Amino acid sequence: MPNAPAALVIALEQPLPPGTRWQPKVGEEAIRLMQHKQLPEQAGQDIIETAAGILSRGQPPADLAGQRTGLVVGYVQSGKTLSFTTVVALARDNNVPVVIVVAGTKEPLLVQTIERLTDDLQVTGIAGPPRWLHIRNPDTTHRALVEHALEEWRDPTVSSQEKPTLLLTVLKHNKRLENLNALVELLDLNGVPAVVIDDEADQASLNNRTNQNRQSANYAQLLDLRRQLPSHTFLQYTATPQAPLLINIIDNLSPDFPEVLEPGTSYVGGREMFNANRRYARVIPAADIPAPNNPLVEPPPSLLQALRVFFVGVAAGYPTWGAENPNRSMLVHPSRTTGPHFEYLTCIERVVGEWRRLLALPENNPDRRDLVADFRIAYDDVGQSEPQVPPFDEIMAHLPRAISRTFIREINTRAGRKTPKIEWQQAYGWILVGGQSMDRGFTVKELTVTYMPRGPGMSNADTLQQRARFFGYKRQYLGYCRVYLEAAVLDAFEAYVEHEEEMRSELIAVRNSGRPLREWKRRFVLDGALRPCRNNVIRNSYVRGNYNDDWFFPHLVRMNQGIIDENGRTVDAFNATINFMPDTTFVSRLQAQQHLVCDPVPLRRVLDDLLVPYRVEAAEDTDNMLGLMLQLERALTINPDETARIYQMRPQATTRRGVNQAGRIDSARRLLQGKTEAANAYPGDFFFLDRSRVNIQIHTPDITDGARGPVVRSRVPIVAVWVPSRLETDWLAQGRNRAQG
Repeated sequence: MPNAPAALVIALEQPLPPGTRWQPKVGEEAIRLMQHKQLPEQAGQDIIETAAGILSRGQPPADLAGQRTGLVVGYVQSGKTLSFTTVVALARDNNVPVVIVVAGTKEPLLVQTIERLTDDLQVTGIAGPPRWLHIRNPDTTHRALVEHALEEWRDPTVSSQEKPTLLLTVLKHNKRLENLNALVELLDLNGVPAVVIDDEADQASLNNRTNQNRQSANYAQLLDLRRQLPSHTFLQYTATPQAPLLINIIDNLSPDFPEVLEPGTSYVGGREMFNANRRYARVIPAADIPAPNNPLVEPPPSLLQALRVFFVGVAAGYPTWGAENPNRSMLVHPSRTTGPHFEYLTCIERVVGEWRRLLALPENNPDRRDLVADFRIAYDDVGQSEPQVPPFDEIMAHLPRAISRTFIREINTRAGRKTPKIEWQQAYGWILVGGQSMDRGFTVKELTVTYMPRGPGMSNADTLQQRARFFGYKRQYLGYCRVYLEAAVLDAFEAYVEHEEEMRSELIAVRNSGRPLREWKRRFVLDGALRPCRNNVIRNSYVRGNYNDDWFFPHLVRMNQGIIDENGRTVDAFNATINFMPDTTFVSRLQAQQHLVCDPVPLRRVLDDLLVPYRVEAAEDTDNMLGLMLQLERALTINPDETARIYQMRPQATTRRGVNQAGRIDSARRLLQGKTEAANAYPGDFFFLDRSRVNIQIHTPDITDGARGPVVRSRVPIVAVWVPSRLETDWLAQGRNRAQG
């Protein structure tokens, strides 16, 4: 075969991991892609293995009826496009005739994706029969072309090398999707497997009218597309999966399985950018942020410092401008609206023009000396993180050229114009000023300095993270990188890092188990100032919490008798493994005031052997139990040697607790016995705990209907858990589907 790639051995994992439905083969298309990308051999193998793993959990091509939905989660700017390009290549290697890529809510983003996809797959430029038939925004005018390609796939006399794979790329817009559906409706797709890739799947794909019991336009079109594809895998790619995870689990776009992408070693993300010492992050003072009573009249000091730090980096890299060092760029993101963009643009242009003028003056000019002194401060700042920065004299020698050859552009659709396309090869240095046009999906090449004088907005965690264009493959020039943020935004990004890592670890556990994703109880660490995503895509509510010097206990205690019996066995089995002793902190002759205690007990044992198997019945109790376990898991991650104190409360006495008409005890003071005022007064159940650690009180009261009604449940095991403030963690949980009970 002409132009076939050289042999490359790819060893797929053996035996196949849990959840696998078929084993994709790695053929010449995937190998050709890795060779074209010129990746190190191990990196290429890792990417192919991950892509093959994604397909292996999808719909098998040999199974000609059915559909599977996968959620593929990467970091922002981490290589998601290369991952789904590899999936596309493997689809051809495994005789999948149709691949549909839905990408971009605006044409420039779709064009960006198409250019990467077609270049990496080498859609054109290779001699021999065409391997790909690429159609952008297909409609019914392409019917004959598409039908001919499908006939080729059905013809056994045509070799696989001569059968072009249909690569249909479509804008994520309801009219473009409607045109695609009109074409698909005319086709005979029986026996034709397909792969559909939804890039940035959390944006403009989900039903944002779910709470109105209606379907949004894009969502309805995607459902129509899926209905018309008899056998397909639908892959949702995103760096912010909160919304796809929290939608109704019976929703047609709710994922069946997850995959978590691991970036290459040169990737820089939130863990490096927002670590404890804030090495690369800087706070924009409140006085520097424009407001109605504080308009942008002249460049604020923090912007001037950011510009100087950026130009130090440009001057340092300019002498080696080339393939290995193609660009240095700065992003200024002041607002989602376009008015402030122009204000910052003109402000920056004035500053740059003035600096060019001053640097052209004689070296002994006092204004020039002042500017050089300011650049010395910026140089020293860079030197804190980049030990290889050239000497200051060299920086100053290259600075005039670096500044004069830096292009400044406004990136938005102000005044009805189209978002401009950046021709990156035209200049080494770039300063881009814009907002939403540079949020999601827009790549800022070799970004070093970000200046973002705007607040967190609606505080949606996924929206906030999508602004993080400052993440990416930049290890080789990380020392020159800085991100300037308003204080609340910086705090929010730091909080998001913890949330993101916790969420990824949960999804990895689900993937490794092979269990369906719908069985996973949604639980996240999430700062109280952030919402997971926009509320209009979530039908099932979620619970937020943070146990902080507070008690957890199930409020619905009039449970199903089967659950009560199961919890009794769980508690008895746990109690049998530890050594209880009579508690001596309060001595009483009354059995109702006598307790047993065991201390210390490893918290890991408490979590695994008591709390995990302990069952609750109400949806809110389920969510709160998930949040509690998330807090305790996090505590054990920080300190695996955490211990707890366990009490059996009044095991020899019979006590009663009344419930309301819903079968609930709504307050800890109605569950735990209070103080008594008599001689030798009982100090109350609240007295029996160590406030510095986790405490468990196991109660077994009879449950009565109301305060004095008949007994409706006997000896109900109720586990009450005290969590100290030092273990506080904001969390979000969405247990089971309330609509399904």
